[in-house]
Amino acid sequence: MKKSVFLGAVASTALIAGAAQAQQTLESVMDRGELNCGVSTGLAGFSAPDANGVWQGFDVAVCRAVAAAIFDDPMAVNFVPTTGQTRFSALASGEVDMLARNTTWTFTRDVELRLTFVGVNYYDGQGFMVNREIGVSSAMELDGATVCIQTGTTTELNLADFFRSNNMEYEPVPIETNAEAQQQYLAGACDVYTTDVSGLAATRASFETPDDHVILPEIISKEPLGPVVRDGDKNWEAIVRWTLFALVAAEELGITSANVAELAQGTDNPETNRLLGSEGEMGAQLGLDADWAVRAIAAGGNYGEIFAANIGDQTPIGLARGLNALWTQGGLQYSMPFR
Repeated sequence: MKKSVFLGAVASTALIAGAAQAQQTLESVMDRGELNCGVSTGLAGFSAPDANGVWQGFDVAVCRAVAAAIFDDPMAVNFVPTTGQTRFSALASGEVDMLARNTTWTFTRDVELRLTFVGVNYYDGQGFMVNREIGVSSAMELDGATVCIQTGTTTELNLADFFRSNNMEYEPVPIETNAEAQQQYLAGACDVYTTDVSGLAATRASFETPDDHVILPEIISKEPLGPVVRDGDKNWEAIVRWTLFALVAAEELGITSANVAELAQGTDNPETNRLLGSEGEMGAQLGLDADWAVRAIAAGGNYGEIFAANIGDQTPIGLARGLNALWTQGGLQYSMPFR
């Protein structure tokens, strides 16, 4: 009995020590003076450096919103490129403070890897892209195909499930990064490239002749993509989660990068006032000041502005809102209440 009590006390002490260490994320970020954000190795529209080496994109905007909420400086971000294989170890080791890089929320990642997905910033699904010349119009015609597939991803597992359930065979061509996949696919090393449909659209947009390539109609999985943090730091988790929700709520409430400063002075809408800090103490509860959400929204706009600027139907990526429309417009994007 005494031995069990002793071991229990040791285990409890270890858990408390681990929790205390984890609870220091915001303090570490502020002491460092910048946010370390894990992103992709380069995916147009989502996270990639521009011609001047400045990271841009839909996921990048989430990182910049978090930095703006903390520092009043959306540029106070160190972007750390990660692959499907390295992203979770980079987060677990503390190399990055958060991930924003097309990462699917799954049971295993949530429970076994003990990661915390703070929300979904893009609802997606896995698809297939082929050269129009091969004459394939359906994924059901891919029996015997060679398929470029990123290792260490849900895409790899979904591919195996799809072919197995349809009694088809395929030959995988393993790749590490989207750039490698693009190179191999264009060189003819594989007949098909499979990943999230948003990734296929982004990749195709970077081709010299995008119209020579077709994304097949089948969607074979659910891929809820969102920012990720380590377990064990509830305050940091809340900061990243509610920054994401602030961007969505801003679109719901008609708050934009152009009018946020004016609306922050006070409105007739109580939720707008709580979000923008003219009423209540929400900022203080996060360990931030009252204007945290004002800065986050001003950094790149509300969710709709960020979507339109980086991946929307008027960009080369050309994605419709679809499932990522607001819930009031037939989509799934929905902010938890600021109350």
